[in-house]
Amino acid sequence: MSIEIQNIDGKSSGKKVTLNKDIFAVEPNDHAIYLDVKWYLARRRQGTSKAKERAEVIGSTRKIKKQKGTGTARAGSIKSPLFKGGGTVFAPSPRDYDFKLNKKLKKVARKSALTYKAQKNEIIVLEDFVMKETKTKEFKIILEKLGIDSGKSLFLLPEKNEAIYISSRNIKGARVATADSISSYDVMNANMLVVTESALKTIDTYLA
Repeated sequence: MSIEIQNIDGKSSGKKVTLNKDIFAVEPNDHAIYLDVKWYLARRRQGTSKAKERAEVIGSTRKIKKQKGTGTARAGSIKSPLFKGGGTVFAPSPRDYDFKLNKKLKKVARKSALTYKAQKNEIIVLEDFVMKETKTKEFKIILEKLGIDSGKSLFLLPEKNEAIYISSRNIKGARVATADSISSYDVMNANMLVVTESALKTIDTYLA
């Protein structure tokens, strides 16, 4: 599949690039994408919610009333969940939601996600560009010229570029990442995938 390379003005550069069929034209595996997205979202969860159970609540262990003859149920401890200030029943505790996912499966998932983007013509290949200054306005103009300012977009760069990253982070729906850190979630969540020429080579190496 050949795609015309555009410049940051949204015009054709006169060059074309052929997408690697082993990455952008595979048989999509929906279950692999599901597992990769689940893994990605699980790693983002903090898992820091915590409440005290009755064993962790500070309080006396003496009987708070006579056990018999009161006409009510026995009550052995002020720390019981039945009383105000007592422990919580089945209280949440800090946990790690991460789980192991095979590297080969991750590659299958990301190739499948990229294939879906290629099938829907939701990939723009861009000439390598540099932003010398950090200006949100300039990055917004680039989005407008490419015609992707109204939806979600994912820009893939060959390496970290602080100026481009900072210029994009205040624009709703725009995300910038390096080509070797792509996830199925980011690819599928974007309406348009924008890949620079050098980033395309990085993807070929990363997912080969």
